[in-house]
Amino acid sequence: MADRKNSRGKVSLVGAGPGDPGLITAKGLERLRDADVVIYDRLASPRLLEEAGPDAELIDVGKIPGRTRLRQPEINQLLVEKASEGKTICRLKGGDPFVFGRGGEEALALAQAGIRWEVVPGVTSSIAAAAYAGIPITHRGMATSFTVITGSEDPEKEESQLSYKAIAGLTGTIVFLMGWSTLPEITRQLVAAGMPSDIPCALVQWGTTASQRTVAGPLSDIAHMAEEAGLSNPAAFVVGEVTSLRDELGWFDNRPLFGKKVLVTRTRSQASRLRSLLEESGAECVEFPAISIAPLEDSSQLDAAVANLGRYDWVVFSSSNGVRGLASRLEARGGDARSFAGVKVAAIGPATGETVKAELGISADLVPDDYVSEAMVDALSGEGIKGKKILAIRSDLGRDALESGLAVAGAQVDAIVGYETKVPEDSAEKAAAAFDAGIDITTFTSSSGVDNLVDLLGGDTSRINDTVVACMGPITAERAEERGVRVDVISPERTMEALVESIVEHLS
Repeated sequence: MADRKNSRGKVSLVGAGPGDPGLITAKGLERLRDADVVIYDRLASPRLLEEAGPDAELIDVGKIPGRTRLRQPEINQLLVEKASEGKTICRLKGGDPFVFGRGGEEALALAQAGIRWEVVPGVTSSIAAAAYAGIPITHRGMATSFTVITGSEDPEKEESQLSYKAIAGLTGTIVFLMGWSTLPEITRQLVAAGMPSDIPCALVQWGTTASQRTVAGPLSDIAHMAEEAGLSNPAAFVVGEVTSLRDELGWFDNRPLFGKKVLVTRTRSQASRLRSLLEESGAECVEFPAISIAPLEDSSQLDAAVANLGRYDWVVFSSSNGVRGLASRLEARGGDARSFAGVKVAAIGPATGETVKAELGISADLVPDDYVSEAMVDALSGEGIKGKKILAIRSDLGRDALESGLAVAGAQVDAIVGYETKVPEDSAEKAAAAFDAGIDITTFTSSSGVDNLVDLLGGDTSRINDTVVACMGPITAERAEERGVRVDVISPERTMEALVESIVEHLS
């Protein structure tokens, strides 16, 4: 880090990595989350911007071929101006700031202006794109070195600094970045300089992302092959014997859901686990929170139940949201796990059971084998609940099968709403835009999610039915069919793991 004497703001030049948001460093993520201002490039993953603070100012300075928002001197000046206002700046740059990222120019401008700055290195696409294509950049017996070269030199230079004769004589792996537009000339120059025309090569477009595409072939044909395949910028051009290992080592684009775009309709607070599981299988996820979970505007009934937990024999949770809703009111009243002394707890599924342990510090006494209300009623009936007092924490929506079933079994049931479900603002426009951009698979994890998405689309299910529709559990599937949605996949259990496994099995 370069420290300066004044007390003005500070700029962190942060490498965002090559595209996969998971490849940002821990330090880079910390700087992003703490920043007052985030100034980002087009190759920085949009997912990373979700990590910025809620009050952070986001400024897009991305350069697209043929269109430039700000020229580099203007970006340099913007960094100086924002830091001079005393703000903390995260300059989020694709790949590594100092590997053909013009980070050096920005650092010099900051240093000359007396601004405090630091660099947080990132994973460069010159290594990562090859690795995600199944190409080790070095390999014993094939390549003991690698060279990274720009395919886009400064157009204002009088002559090229590249010596193709020297490059052609290298024995290791060669990677050209930003060389799509000059690829035919690069390959021609290499062959003319004496590099074997049949040396294996690969071009990796959008490396490390769900849009990754790879074309492999000999040096003499690779430019033509890539053009026929429809590749374009951004792309890494890898030259060397190591590219021949791709057939054996390809892993990223061989996953079962690779290339599939999946609409995730869980609430944003719940989507991360499902998204993570889908992405591990290769899918590209589009998060669309058809519903959001909010605390109760009037919590008087829930507060009264919390104040009298000791009078109940059982507390039954039908979702993790209900657990969180009760836990928040318990904490607000100064209560803790001791409030459940003498009270048994039932959770409708293992995920809800885990939330009970995490939020309340206790373990569920009962988790039915099937994660539906009817199974919960059967399981509790087996515990002898006739005449017992039961507190059932439920949503403001959904079925009343749980409380009615418990009442039929002879229990005294207080069914209390633990949270509210709301439709986020601008959801209708976002729903239409998501389908317009192309969706392969639509997922539903609850009946309310089905209702909200269908309602947002004005009751027209044709867009949904043009995709593969996957529902978590039979109850959600039943509701989807009632609303005119054709269901293709039903997970046998109401867990995200089972849902993803069912989608993979269906597409296999």
